[in-house]
Amino acid sequence: MASENTRVTNLRPPKMLLLMLFLGAVLAFVSWHVRRTAERRLQAETRMASEATRSAPAEQEVTSELVVTRGTNFSELLQHMDISPDIIFAVTQAARPLFNFRRLQQGNRITLTQSAPGQLESVCYQIDRDHELWITRDASGIAASIREIPSTLRTVALAGEIDGSLFESVMAVGEGPELALRLAEIFAWDLDFYTDPRPGDRFRLVLEKREYANGQPPSYGRILVAEYNNAGRPYQAVLFPDRRGRPAYYSTNGQSLQKAFLRSPLKFAARVSSHFTRRRFHPVLKIYRPHLGTDYAAPTGTPVQAIAEGRVVFSGRKRGGGNVVQIQHAKGYASYYMHLSRRFVRTGQPVQQGQRVGLVGATGLATGPHLDFRLRQRGGFVDFEKMKLPPARPVPRREWAAFVTERDKWMALMPQLAPGNETFSAAESHRPSAP
Repeated sequence: MASENTRVTNLRPPKMLLLMLFLGAVLAFVSWHVRRTAERRLQAETRMASEATRSAPAEQEVTSELVVTRGTNFSELLQHMDISPDIIFAVTQAARPLFNFRRLQQGNRITLTQSAPGQLESVCYQIDRDHELWITRDASGIAASIREIPSTLRTVALAGEIDGSLFESVMAVGEGPELALRLAEIFAWDLDFYTDPRPGDRFRLVLEKREYANGQPPSYGRILVAEYNNAGRPYQAVLFPDRRGRPAYYSTNGQSLQKAFLRSPLKFAARVSSHFTRRRFHPVLKIYRPHLGTDYAAPTGTPVQAIAEGRVVFSGRKRGGGNVVQIQHAKGYASYYMHLSRRFVRTGQPVQQGQRVGLVGATGLATGPHLDFRLRQRGGFVDFEKMKLPPARPVPRREWAAFVTERDKWMALMPQLAPGNETFSAAESHRPSAP
């Protein structure tokens, strides 16, 4: 009897498996419910728009606005609006050379104008921030065109103080997180925005800002000049073409801000959990061994960027390193990105400085999500945190006068700091010695 009970018990699924099956079923139901709700909302909007069109006076145009949901089919949407198949075919054929309706983006809006039930006058779909697809009907037939959204490009100045993260501080002055990312990228060669920012740090900049007539959020153009004051030390950046005519940033005395390597393989808010050392107690192996890199503790999924341009010489699994990407750079340098949850590059692929190569994870011998970053030069690993990063070429002598003119023009528009907080005087900062 005991053996029979044991046999029955062994046939029962483990409690953990049952729990996982239950959670899987719950997640599947939630996903289905969210998708079904979105579909019902689109159908309801389409039905109300169609009913509004039917009830409108014969000669009154009715405009309907619909939000694209996942899986929206443009032809089916027009069918729900009682548009005839002939008109639907003519609309899609007119738009075909300009736009593929399979590329509708979830969350974008489609505006339809009808003069009577089934009588389509125009369709407008916003492709991106700056462009709309218009399909109109007149006496000659149906035609499609891509139009620019009316907007105004203004040069604006703004300033702020660090209280929390750079993202939070930029948003506190009424701007979007995209601007914080752009500002961090400018100073990425000198400042590690995971570890360097301090409460009370200040930033100010002059930039191009595009505002749209349709009321959508503004977009950002070129950052013309910027300053970040880190614990009393100001870093300035002036936009000016490099030797190849490409946009580049220079300090106010004409030195290039671009270095051979970025200051960090991550962009924001990561804690250094382990430094370069010749003797460290390994948390998994429980032995002392060298740790020839820098560990950045960050959540799984945090983007990892290449610190310099180069070529991927390895992308795959490597024992204790888990998912590893190795990039070969100029002058005998090679960088390693270990314990990744995902890899976005393949062996042999060229990469650019700042390009996303993977996501932080905990693969291999790791007790938690982090990036183990290592840098090797001609066979020996070096302490990346203590490296002095060599700058790129300064402003050429023949371009110095043009650079000074550009620099002084934009620096004069920089917002002034409160008395007692000036980082420099305009007269002193605008006239460094020529390189």
